[in-house]
Amino acid sequence: MSNIPAVGQPAPDFSTPDQNDNSVSLNDFNGQWLVIYFYPKDDTPGCTTEAKDFTELQSEFSQLGAKIVGVSPDSGKAHCKFIDKHSLNITLLSDPEHQLIEAYGAWRLKKFMGKEYMGVARSTFLISPDKKIAYVWANVKAKGHAQAVLNKLQELTAN
Repeated sequence: MSNIPAVGQPAPDFSTPDQNDNSVSLNDFNGQWLVIYFYPKDDTPGCTTEAKDFTELQSEFSQLGAKIVGVSPDSGKAHCKFIDKHSLNITLLSDPEHQLIEAYGAWRLKKFMGKEYMGVARSTFLISPDKKIAYVWANVKAKGHAQAVLNKLQELTAN
C-alpha cells in the first residue's frame, strides 16, 4: 500500500488520461524533468492553493526544462471545470482506479475527525530526465509547496 518510490529508483511507468482524455505516459517526458504531484480532490481549498501556485510558477519550471502534472481520482470533466474556474495551465491526470496513485504510494490510510479511511495523501515526486526519482515529498502541506519544489529543482539543475 505505502510503497513510496525512493530517490534513485526508476520512476514507476504510467499511462493515464489527462483532462482532455489524451493518454499521457512517463515516456512523454523523456529527457525532461517532471514534477508529478498527487492531490485528493479538485476545487477543495488545499488542492486549489497547490494547483494555482504550480500554475503561477509554471514558466520558471519550464525554463528549467520541467513539466508539471497533477494527479487525482477526479474525472477529466471535473479537471476541466477546475482548470477553467481557476485559469490553471498545468496538466491534470485522471486516475479513478488509483493505479497511478498506488504505484507512487500516494494511496494511504488517512485520519480525519477520528475516522480512518483510504485516500490520496498529498505527495510530490521530482523525476529526473533519465526517469529516476530525484526527490520525494511524502506528506505535503499545500501552502508554499510549489516554491519548495522549484527551489529543489533549481538546486538539482545548478550542478
